[in-house]
Amino acid sequence: MAQISSLFVTRLYHAPLSDHGPAIDAEEMESSCYAIAEDDEAGQGWCEENGYPGYTSYASLTDLPWRFPIFADLVKSLDAHVAAFAEDLEFDLDGRALELEDLWINILPEGGSHASHIHPHSVISGTTYVSMPGGTSALKLEDPRHAMMMAAPARRKTARDELRQFIYVTPAVGDVLLWESWLRHEVPMNMSEDDRISVSFNYRWA
Repeated sequence: MAQISSLFVTRLYHAPLSDHGPAIDAEEMESSCYAIAEDDEAGQGWCEENGYPGYTSYASLTDLPWRFPIFADLVKSLDAHVAAFAEDLEFDLDGRALELEDLWINILPEGGSHASHIHPHSVISGTTYVSMPGGTSALKLEDPRHAMMMAAPARRKTARDELRQFIYVTPAVGDVLLWESWLRHEVPMNMSEDDRISVSFNYRWA
């Protein structure tokens, strides 16, 4: 009798941020993101020069937990979520923890998108969601084997999630998503009139 197994699994961690660490007030986090964006002239300039829609602090600020206590609380929560995910992945960390490498704000207005990309030199990447208005874009994840499928036919629309070439995940405000940093992902166009706000991050092996 034939035996069919699933090999080389790609894991995606999806949980409420509140499962670990201090509670994060969504309204305070949103206000903090807008306040930082308004004051961050270097970040605004980078976005304009690079054609980035909306605002990101990725290239301008490295000290968000120092600037606002709510980001320090966020990092405490993320540390616990990342540790849980690393345990699920059965990483042999040789007694060293995964530690935060960088943390940044994303404010994506109507019509904005973020092209497909990976996060080199990191181990785990992720995003927590601050504002997800109705109709806003999901996170699109790409099968890492995509480039090697060559002449493979398209999958059926009813294919199981683990067999699809792309997966779309629509998290709620207060959720956190984690994935291994080599997993290619993108944010499709925001079709909502309101801003899509998130905080993204990378963790590295200490």
